[in-house]
Amino acid sequence: MGKIFIGLVHFPVYNKNMEVITTSITNLDIHDIARTTATYGIEKYYIIHPLETQAEIANEILQYWQEGYGSVYNPDRKTALEKVLIKKNIEAVEEDIKKYYPQQIKSIVTDARVYSDSTSYFDLREEIANNKDCNFLLIFGTGWGLAKEVIEKADYRLYPIMGAGEYNHLSVRSAVAIILDRLSGEKWW
Repeated sequence: MGKIFIGLVHFPVYNKNMEVITTSITNLDIHDIARTTATYGIEKYYIIHPLETQAEIANEILQYWQEGYGSVYNPDRKTALEKVLIKKNIEAVEEDIKKYYPQQIKSIVTDARVYSDSTSYFDLREEIANNKDCNFLLIFGTGWGLAKEVIEKADYRLYPIMGAGEYNHLSVRSAVAIILDRLSGEKWW
């Protein structure tokens, strides 16, 4: 089975007017996605942001929970946050992964839209489980989703998560949890 890595992209992403923007790193995304990453045995969780000021804020949060009082107060949180790294862009993430894991990296993007070549969760789960020669970088977008150029470069585009209603704008934290459960959680069917 290939290793899975998570990337949370803050640029380039869209706002509600479909303009390319940079979003801010949120404390909830750091903590909740790290906990989900640890729960599903994901190798690393990369926060991808081009601005040094945002990286500094995120690093302060990480240091508090890994080395400060937070590490004593909540050791489980410390364990989850050990998987978090901050990088400027997707290329830097891929370089970091290749330092430790020389296998080919296949990228997977998520979106609330369907593409003509969208991949099902079942098919991708099988691909990951049966492919020992590749690692997989699962890329999530903040704001209103990943910019077109990120989606077009990916090896796989997952079908969107569809709920029972017409509303379709999950928080990224919820989407990460659902998708990781579908790709690497216990087989419930």
